[in-house]
Amino acid sequence: MCRRLFLLATLFSSLLAPARDKSESWVEVRSPHFSVVCNSNEKQARRVADQFERMRSVFHTLFPKIQIDTLGSITVLAIKDEKDFRALEPAEYLARGQLKLGGLFLRGPDKNYILVRLDAEGEHPYAVVYHEYTHLLLSKAEWMPLWLNEGLAEFYQNTDIREKDVALGEPSPENLQLLRENRLLPLATLFAVDHTSPYYHEENKGSIFYGESWALTHYLELMDYRDKSHRVADYAQLLAQSVDTVTAATRAFGDLKQLQSTLESYVRQGSFPYLKMPGATEIDDTAFQTHALAAPQADSVRADFLAYSERTADARAALDHILQEDPNNVLAHETMGLLELRAQHLDQARNWYAQAVKLDSQSYLAHYYFAAISMTGPLAASEEDRVESSLRASIKLNPNFAPSYDRLAAFLATRHRDLDEARLMALSAVQLEPENLNYRMETANVLLQMGRGKDAVNVIRKAMPLASSPQETAMAQDFLMHAEESAQEQQQFSEQMQTATAAGDVTTRVMESEIAAPPARDEPPPNGPHHFVIGLLKNVRCNTPVMDLTVVSGGNSIGLHAKNYFKVEYSVLNVTLKGDLKPCADLEGRPAKVEYVDSPGKGPAPLVAIEIHKSE
Repeated sequence: MCRRLFLLATLFSSLLAPARDKSESWVEVRSPHFSVVCNSNEKQARRVADQFERMRSVFHTLFPKIQIDTLGSITVLAIKDEKDFRALEPAEYLARGQLKLGGLFLRGPDKNYILVRLDAEGEHPYAVVYHEYTHLLLSKAEWMPLWLNEGLAEFYQNTDIREKDVALGEPSPENLQLLRENRLLPLATLFAVDHTSPYYHEENKGSIFYGESWALTHYLELMDYRDKSHRVADYAQLLAQSVDTVTAATRAFGDLKQLQSTLESYVRQGSFPYLKMPGATEIDDTAFQTHALAAPQADSVRADFLAYSERTADARAALDHILQEDPNNVLAHETMGLLELRAQHLDQARNWYAQAVKLDSQSYLAHYYFAAISMTGPLAASEEDRVESSLRASIKLNPNFAPSYDRLAAFLATRHRDLDEARLMALSAVQLEPENLNYRMETANVLLQMGRGKDAVNVIRKAMPLASSPQETAMAQDFLMHAEESAQEQQQFSEQMQTATAAGDVTTRVMESEIAAPPARDEPPPNGPHHFVIGLLKNVRCNTPVMDLTVVSGGNSIGLHAKNYFKVEYSVLNVTLKGDLKPCADLEGRPAKVEYVDSPGKGPAPLVAIEIHKSE
C-alpha cells in the first residue's frame, strides 16, 4: 500500500512538473453564473464563459419553470488538449477501446463540474459546452432514461446562437453518417441502456447509442412541434409514475416495430428540419472577473474534480502534494474533508472542514460540512454556537444551497427553540428542492416539535409520492406512523393538562393517572433501582417523541433519556404554569426533582418523572 501511494504521488508530481517547466498558465474567469478554470489563455476562458452564459439565457427562455440558479455552483474546467483532458477523465473512460469524450458533466450533491476539451473537433465549436449544460439542467430528472438524457443533450448541442435568432436541433452530420453506415439498435435495447452498459462506454458501441439517441429524440421533438402533439411529455409523465421504459414508450409512441421502421427511414432522408427561436442573446462580458491562478490553486481544483469523479487514490496523492507546497490551501482542506467523509471517518472529516473554515470564512461548503458532521454526534455547549454560526454563514454565502437550511431547521428543532424560524428554514429547503423527500420529512419533524402533529401528518402524506425507491417509501411510511402516534399523544397530553389545570390542582403533585393514561409501552419498562435527585435541568433536547436532558446537582451532571416524553410523569410543586406544560420548551433551566432508573451501561439513565420546583 505504501509503495502504491508513493507511486501515485510520483505520478501526480510528474504530471505537474512538465507543466511548470513550460510555465503553463492557468486562469479563472468568473461570470455571473459560472466559474471557468482554463489552462489555455484568458481569451479562450472568456469565450467559454460567454457561451455558457448565452446557453443559460436560451434555456431560461425555453424552460422558464426550471429553477436554473438553484442547481448548485458550477465550475467549468476548460482543458486545452486531449493529454491534459485524459489526466482528469473518470477511470471508466481511461481503458483502451473506451469512448473518446469531448466533455462530460459531473454532478455532486453540493457542486457541479463540467469538463470541456477546447480542441474538440466538429462543425459546432461549442457543441460540448451546450451538450454538458443540457445535462446540468436535466440532472434533477432522475426518472429520465439514459437514451432520452443523451438524446436531448445531442439535440441541443448543435444549437447555433446568432445575432437575431437561435437555431435549435440542427442535424448532426457525424451522427447521420454513423447511423447510415451501421445497423440501428433495436429500440427495446436502446431504452434499456444504463450507466453500466457497454453501449454507454465502449467506443464501437457507444457511438451507435449516442447517434441513435439523437435521431430518435430529433424525430420525436420535431414531430411533436409539427403536429402540436406531446408524445415526449406523455412518455416523461409515464416514467415519472414508475412505468418501465418499454411499456411507457409503447403507450406514448405507439407500436415500437413501426417506430423502428420509421426511424430507419428518417435517418436516410435527404434533409432535416430544425427549430428557430427569435430574439438575440446579449451578454455583458464587462461583468466577468478574471485572475491568474497560482499552481497550487489550479492543482487543488483538479484534485477536487478527481475526488468528485471518484478517482480517490489520485485525488489523495494530489492533495498530499499540494498541502506540502501550500499548507493553507482552503480547497485542498475541503477536498480532504470530502475524502474522509466518504470513507466514514467523521472525526477526521470534521477536522479538515474546521480547518477550512478557520482558513477562509467565505467557503459555504466548509461551513456546511463542519456543522452537518458535528450534528451527527453529541455537542458540547461550547460547540453549539460554532455549529449554528457556521450554518447561518453557509446560508448567507450561498442562499441557494438547500442543505444548509435543512440542517439549521433540524438544529433548532432538536433544541426546541426558535421553532417559527426552524419552520421557515425547513420550508426554504423545500422551496429550493421541491422533490427532495428528506426536506419535507424535516418540515414535518419541526411541526411535531411545535405541537402541530396533525399538520405534520398532512405534510408526510402529501410527500409520499416523492419517494423514488422502496427504501424511501418504507422510511416515509415509518415516519408517518410515528407522526400519527405523536399527534394522538399530543392531543391527549394537551387535553389532560387542561383538565388538571381546570381542577385547580396546579401547586401540588399531579398524579400519573391525572396526566396521562398512555397505551401499553412498545418496550418493557426499565428495570433496576429508582433514584431521586434535586437539581437544575439543562441541555433539554427533543426529537419528538424522544427527549434527552441533563440534571446538574452539587457539581455533578446526570444524563437522562426518555424514549417518549409524553409518557414521563410530570408534576409541579408551588409553581403556577402559564398554559399547558410544553416539556421541550418549558423545562430548560428549571429546578426540579427527578426520578430515574439506574442505568447499567454508560448511556443516559431512563427518565421516569419530573417534579418542577419554584425558582429561587
